[in-house]
Amino acid sequence: MDVRIWTYLLVGITFALYIGIAIWSRAGSTKDFYVAGGGVSPLANGMATAADWMSAASFISMAGVISFSGYDGSVYLMGWTGGYVLLALLLAPYLRKFGKFTVPDFIGDRYYSNTARTVAILCALIVSFTYVAGQMRGVGIVFSRFLEVEIETGVVIGMIVVLFYAVLGGMKGITYTQVAQYCILIFAFMVPVIFLSIQATGSPIPQIGMGSSGSDGVYLLDKLDGLSRELGFSEYTSGSKSTLDVFFITAALMVGTAGLPHVIVRFFTVPKVKDARKSAGYALLFIAILYTTAPAISVFSRINLIETVSEKPYKSMPEWFSNWEKTGLLSFDDKNKDGKIQYLADVKKNELNVDKDIMVLANPEIASLPNWVIALVAAGGLAAALSTAAGLLLVISTSVAHDFVKKQLKPNISEKGELLTARISAIFAVVVAGYFGINPPGFVAATVALAFGLAAASFFPAIFLGIFYKKMNKQGAISGMVIGILLMLFYMMKFKLGTFDEQIPDQSEWWFGISPEGFGTVAMIVNFIVSIVICRFTQEPPKEVQNLVENIRVPSGVKEAHVH
Repeated sequence: MDVRIWTYLLVGITFALYIGIAIWSRAGSTKDFYVAGGGVSPLANGMATAADWMSAASFISMAGVISFSGYDGSVYLMGWTGGYVLLALLLAPYLRKFGKFTVPDFIGDRYYSNTARTVAILCALIVSFTYVAGQMRGVGIVFSRFLEVEIETGVVIGMIVVLFYAVLGGMKGITYTQVAQYCILIFAFMVPVIFLSIQATGSPIPQIGMGSSGSDGVYLLDKLDGLSRELGFSEYTSGSKSTLDVFFITAALMVGTAGLPHVIVRFFTVPKVKDARKSAGYALLFIAILYTTAPAISVFSRINLIETVSEKPYKSMPEWFSNWEKTGLLSFDDKNKDGKIQYLADVKKNELNVDKDIMVLANPEIASLPNWVIALVAAGGLAAALSTAAGLLLVISTSVAHDFVKKQLKPNISEKGELLTARISAIFAVVVAGYFGINPPGFVAATVALAFGLAAASFFPAIFLGIFYKKMNKQGAISGMVIGILLMLFYMMKFKLGTFDEQIPDQSEWWFGISPEGFGTVAMIVNFIVSIVICRFTQEPPKEVQNLVENIRVPSGVKEAHVH
């Protein structure tokens, strides 16, 4: 069977599975809709969290970024996995003990203020919409190449599928769908790279294969360094970023992870505080499988690409080359008219433009792997994008229905009315996300990483101080969140989007030499300083709030043991 038929078959089976699970696990109450009834096992929650976390950015883009930037791309591996450790140890158990449905709910109650709740809702919406737009675009890219439909049509199909199981099942439907999506995406990610590792080095373990020598006796990383030097690129194993920038990007990704609302809400779906810790541990293990494999894919795919195209006649290119040209994500411009592809670091001489996002998806085709493996990767890419999109859409709908309507506009709304509001806002959120997927602002791909900076700049200090500093008051928290997110948005617009200038400024103009991806750390530090300074000059929180904070830090059962 050809690739297209295999893709229709595998994508069709996986979509039928997602929709079947949604019908089986449809939500009957707001607790089902928001936190899956609070009865998900730690193992299932660990898998669902891993799928929620590993978005199109992890599955499709991350290995591509590492493939092109080498050592510099390691910030994503360190930041995103380190962030999970931070979340598991520092925040998840306490938030679970607090027992609220959402991050704005925690902030609103902890800081005894509807203003704080409203600011948190706005921050959650900004972070979630920034993130979800990239997911819908990822869905469009996979559909456009493998099902040969327009990117716009692909986005619409993705919208319909997500809408079905997010609106019908809420968190309950999403959780069990994400368990299935994790199994599909990890299988789809691992199978091609195991093939490639055996092909290149004879080792079936990609992590070992990456550091081994090929059939010519040369270590793969040495070979890649040599190929990169020949073409004028910087060596794969050496970095060009400053140590300060690497530190700030890694820190922004770490604390951004710990402040992402769609990840935090997963820890409210387990029965006990102990289960929140367990599911974080499982999630880290499941995530590590993909994250330790991504560098191997990057090495294999980069070598394959260079050896397949460099100095080769354009007319002799395999079928995969023309297939990707049709999507516009790969293009050849014969500048010297010799009919050969010059793939060079020098922009004036370079004739090949490769979108980083195609490396994982095109990799099985470049390596001539079986058609079913190529189709499997397409199904995996869709699973990754749809699982995260669903989690983000749920955050958006609960922020509107629970935190805004129920807690502020109509406190007496019936459960049925609240559930209906949540579903309507999920439909609205899907439509907006689909619009950004079809008409992406030029910065969608770049802002997936920036969503972490926004989460770090706004949520992390408010959550951290809310748990560990009982005298933190509403004035400090609100001021910190507002200044933190506004500072991050300003820096993004100035240095990433070119909004305040005719063109995007030169890197030499970055403040302290810190890139927009790393500036979330600076904005977070400013948030902490503003929060603490204002807190010192304003009234302490009420005694009952301070007692509440004391209580969530005491492990369950300690007080009872002390009494006996």
